[in-house]
This record gives sequence, C-alpha cells and structure tokens, in this order.
Amino acid sequence: MTDIETDSTFSAMLITLFRGVLYKDQQPRHWQALQDHQARVRDHVAVLGLELMLDDAEGHACLRQRPTQDDDTELPRLVQRRQLSYPVSLLLALLRKKLVEHDAGGGDPRLILSREQMVEMLRVFLPPTANEARLVDRIQTDINKVVELGFLRRLRGQEDQYEVRRIIKTFIDAQWLAEFDQRLTEYRNHAGEADDGT
Repeated sequence: MTDIETDSTFSAMLITLFRGVLYKDQQPRHWQALQDHQARVRDHVAVLGLELMLDDAEGHACLRQRPTQDDDTELPRLVQRRQLSYPVSLLLALLRKKLVEHDAGGGDPRLILSREQMVEMLRVFLPPTANEARLVDRIQTDINKVVELGFLRRLRGQEDQYEVRRIIKTFIDAQWLAEFDQRLTEYRNHAGEADDGT
C-alpha cells in the first residue's frame, strides 16, 4: 500500500470517528485502519482535547472530550454536549440497566427489544394517561431520538424491533449505573410531580 493510500485510508477512518461511532461490524476497513494506527489517532485527537474510547471486545470506538485537569488550559468543546429530555434520559438509563441484566444472563450477546417492551419499561415512570395512543406516540418519538443518537438500531424488515447498541456502555458507565436507583427515585418523583401538575 502506498503512502497516499495509507493517508487516504487514515483520513477516511478519522473522519468517520469525528462524525460519530465507528463499528467494527459495519466498517471493517476503517476498523482495521484504526487498529493499525491507534497510537497515531490518539496523538492526533489529543491535540484537540479529545480522547479515543475504543472497546475491542465490543467492537466500537468513538471520540470523547478529554476531562480538563487543573493545570490544563481549557479548550473550546469540539464534541458538543447534548441536553436530553427527561424521557430520553430515562430511556437510556433503562436500556443500560436492561443490557447489564441481559449480559448477566449469558446467551445471545445482542439485546433485542420491541417497542412494546420499551413502552412498558417507561410506563412506570410516566404520569398516567387516558390516551394510550398519545403515550405510545410520545414514547416512539423518544425511541426515534435514541436511534438518532446511535444507542438503538432498528432491525431491518422489523420496524418495531430494536437492537440495543453496546456503545451505550461507554456513555453510561458503571459509576453512573451505581447511582441508578437514586436516579430512578428522582424520575418517579418527577413523574409524580407531572401528575400533580406541579
């Protein structure tokens, strides 16, 4: 492979990383380039205040803003934080917890959930409503947002079936999950407040 081909492959892989998550199964050529040039990628993105988050076992990689240290000059954020709505945050938390339970059970490494299962997971934390169709539509909007964020993937030919993408483990880590019960209490209180009209 010539230097030009190598640079072109490296550039394409790096652009893919800057755009979002790089999956081994979806982009094997870019994944191989990342494996071959991992140190170069780390050095390259460090200049921009980013760090490479690579999970070889799960087959995904992404870039994350590096936490600033006391002696660091604070750089402008390149990776923007997204303010998520309460239902989307809740859905992400429940999906992460479900993935932990699924992994503990062994078996198929892929966690597949239906829209109905996600509606039932969320229903407990949302204010009761007489309009079931509106509730399902609202939850579908939240599911669509999580798909857009890359944490769920619709199964081809099965519109109501979704795979929970394992990249969720990178963004919702063990420490965050340890505080999950406290967060759920807050979510239940939030649902109660919404129900009371406060």
